[in-house]
Amino acid sequence: MAVRNRKHTVVFFATVFVLVLLDQMLKFWVKTSMSLGETIPLLGNWFNLHFVENEGMAFGISFGAQVGKLVLSVLRIVLVGALIWYFFRRLRNGKMDGVVLAVFCLVVAGALGNIIDSMFYGICFTESNFFQVAKWAPGEGYAPFFFGKVVDMFYLKLFRIPDGFPVWGGSYFFPAIFNIADTCITTGIFMALVFNKRLFGEAEEKSEAAIQEESNNNQNQ
Repeated sequence: MAVRNRKHTVVFFATVFVLVLLDQMLKFWVKTSMSLGETIPLLGNWFNLHFVENEGMAFGISFGAQVGKLVLSVLRIVLVGALIWYFFRRLRNGKMDGVVLAVFCLVVAGALGNIIDSMFYGICFTESNFFQVAKWAPGEGYAPFFFGKVVDMFYLKLFRIPDGFPVWGGSYFFPAIFNIADTCITTGIFMALVFNKRLFGEAEEKSEAAIQEESNNNQNQ
């Protein structure tokens, strides 16, 4: 069991490190190579690199102004800490398998990827705009610690949404612009929903045990 736990721990930290590294390498390249709003076609017209920045959550969703951004960053850090704690708890209880491990790796890596943007990009990069590319300049950045903007770049233009469609009419599907970290989080959450019994099986087993214990107590009275 100890050997297996060590293996899962190594895989967890190694996978998270690689995913965060890939996310940050691409963001660094986009930030220092593209002006804001610039587009580079990758696969025809339907898959592009399109550089945008956002203040808030995944896929460019905003969450309040400066206070909201600070609260969101703190919540992300708390979430990562809670997930790592829960990961090791499941590991100690022998409740770890490949699917559960993948969920933890993806969600933690995705959250960390966007946390790094919020924490450090404001103090390490000059501001991006539509006319010039940002520069790597630690200490000469555009925003204080914790108030950096998240870099997004993947833009899918699969098909045009009819003009009469609510909210997104006239835009292309998929309308949101996202990054590797967003992809990790979304994939991890999707897997958690599909394999929820594996992920939350421990709680279900405890609940069943509690019901059984209560039933035994009632019979003994």
